Amino acid sequence: MVAIVRGYDEAMVGAASNIRKASSVLILVVTLGWWTPGVWAQATASDQVAFAQPLPDIDVGQLMHEVEARQKAAEAIEKDYLYHAVDRVEQLDRQGKVKKTQTKEYDVFWMEGVPVRKLTRKDGRALSADEQRKESERIDKAVKKAREKRAKAEAKGEVTDPNGDEEVTVSRLLELGRFGNARRVTLDGRRTIAVDFTGDPKAETRNRMEAVIRDTAGTVWVDEQDLALARVEGHFLKSFKIGAGLVVNIEKGTSFSMVQRKVNGEVWLPERIEGRGAARAFLLFSFRGNFREIDSDYRKFKVTTTILPGMGKVEEEK
Repeated sequence: MVAIVRGYDEAMVGAASNIRKASSVLILVVTLGWWTPGVWAQATASDQVAFAQPLPDIDVGQLMHEVEARQKAAEAIEKDYLYHAVDRVEQLDRQGKVKKTQTKEYDVFWMEGVPVRKLTRKDGRALSADEQRKESERIDKAVKKAREKRAKAEAKGEVTDPNGDEEVTVSRLLELGRFGNARRVTLDGRRTIAVDFTGDPKAETRNRMEAVIRDTAGTVWVDEQDLALARVEGHFLKSFKIGAGLVVNIEKGTSFSMVQRKVNGEVWLPERIEGRGAARAFLLFSFRGNFREIDSDYRKFKVTTTILPGMGKVEEEK
């Protein structure tokens, strides 16, 4: 729940980022925030068509390990890409009516082995020179912190994600819950293997991230040809609380969905992230509402310098 304690503004950024983190290791939720299945699950149901041909004999655990390995290999390609993200947050009142809407736009790319999201616009307005400077400083600090965390963890022989946070591997995921009900589904014209995940409420956890996973359920759709995640949907089985709900409280039913697409025939990248639900943290904020991110404009690039206002140089690959 790291993103939550940063406050409302940065929490929403962290939420979207962490859904991607979930996809990379098949975690159905990681420090998410605020999501409910109904609306988007129904909206996407028409995209799913059961495929008559029976599945071959598969070991679901082995399938998940293969997807994890493919994702690790794909990171090298993903680091060459830049894309545009538009986040829309609708805050609701108790009657379910929208009382506040915010939009933010980001350039998403990798820098020095760390995935970053560079804020470019807020509510349709371009950042001022001062805001651009502060955003560049924030990115530089975040990248430096991630690299330092990774170095310390590697010195101890620990496995981390690109941000230097403890990584939950598929092996560990299989201990926190179970995958089952594998079936073939045609998704957007491609064959996928859909697998359900349910957290084990009796599983012993080592950290808060694992506690989140244990308390969730959902479905992953694996592209059968590429063994890549095509879609993830999940929800909280019960309210998730830290400090008896005084520190963090995410309501039961809070859920999310993520859809990925194959870009340039070589890598799967996020296309849409959506959710609805409620959460609160300390006295910093209380949130109830909807979240949607649309990703587009995928381009290959090379970062040649530190990105500063008016000085950042992103070169498109010829």
